[in-house]
Amino acid sequence: MGNTEPVTELDARYSDEGAEATAWAEGRDRVAAATLWWLTTVRPDGRPHVTPLLAVWLEDTLFFCTGPAERKARNLAASSHCIMMTGCNTYDEGFDLVLEGDAVREADDAKLRRVAAAYEAKYGPDWRFEVRDGAFHHEGGEAWVFGLALSTGFGFAKGTYGQTRWRFDSR
Repeated sequence: MGNTEPVTELDARYSDEGAEATAWAEGRDRVAAATLWWLTTVRPDGRPHVTPLLAVWLEDTLFFCTGPAERKARNLAASSHCIMMTGCNTYDEGFDLVLEGDAVREADDAKLRRVAAAYEAKYGPDWRFEVRDGAFHHEGGEAWVFGLALSTGFGFAKGTYGQTRWRFDSR
């Protein structure tokens, strides 16, 4: 599911003079390092649903998990379109990320074992999952794993304000 190298461009309308586009290599490093994300999905009636969650970057894909009966899983069953956001809530420093794409359920046990290992490496032993039957399993029950197939990403630099857009190959 990994994404190819995106087209990178600075949107001068929303950037300070002298700002430069943020290279995807730096954006990707920020994606991998982020520990808390906000997932936006669309309810079947069209209303948005936003919730915080943990995610890991592995093999050029951002992965997250949710219980099959949770609102976000039910929303994704109706529409795979979603947005994942992270950053800091300060006005004049930091860097914010917005990633748009489609959530694709990952059910291959070999791949899920690699994703599970990435969760434990990043978040510690409280986030250890057993993998079987195409899902994560832990004391809280079953969790489905989704990878974000990126279409567009935005990086918002603060201090020297710069808005970078990354357009990914949608093939």
